[in-house]
Amino acid sequence: MTFPIGILGGTFDPLHFGHLRLAQELAEGLALSEVRFIPAGLPPHRAQPFASPQQRLEMARLGIAGNPLFSLDEREVFKPTPCFTVETLLELRRELGAMQSLCLFMGADAFLGLAAWHRWRELFDLAHIVVAQRPGVDGITRAAATLPAELLNELNRRLTHEPEALRDELSGAILVHPVTALDISATQIRSELTAGHSPRYLLPDAVLDYIQTNGLYKDINGT
Repeated sequence: MTFPIGILGGTFDPLHFGHLRLAQELAEGLALSEVRFIPAGLPPHRAQPFASPQQRLEMARLGIAGNPLFSLDEREVFKPTPCFTVETLLELRRELGAMQSLCLFMGADAFLGLAAWHRWRELFDLAHIVVAQRPGVDGITRAAATLPAELLNELNRRLTHEPEALRDELSGAILVHPVTALDISATQIRSELTAGHSPRYLLPDAVLDYIQTNGLYKDINGT
């Protein structure tokens, strides 16, 4: 049996324990073979990152070091044009083959805005979507009334509650999986650093040491 591969994209500006714990819990809870961290180059749906591509890549490398479940994928981070998830998944499909199950991780907020993504319907042909759900936050099924009709139709058709479905099929399912509520954000960490405060214990020591050695995030407003 071939176990699914998890895909976690983001700016990782910087990578922190929220990213790492989410990836660990989903990898174990869904019996994944690995989780690939893919730092974005120019994300199409958010502001340009503060740290350079090389700096964010190195912070991700330091943060995942020593975990055999985690790997780093550099395919997006140095691209000079916006990075669209559908294009990255197409590349992965060509490399890994048609018989490899892929699971695209995202938070509930990202899923609620999925209909605005580039060629979003094609994502279901390429991967399963795993929505990480923190306790105390309204789930995507409760937010159904706010979804665009086209996304609601996909949710109703594809939602599964069985992790085994991610192995039985190669793509196309939507699964909501609970994760530990770690209220940590890169914005918060950047704000702490800009204010001269220590964000230690919000991110790995190796990542914090790299930030301090390279003087990152000192002269920004934290947004």
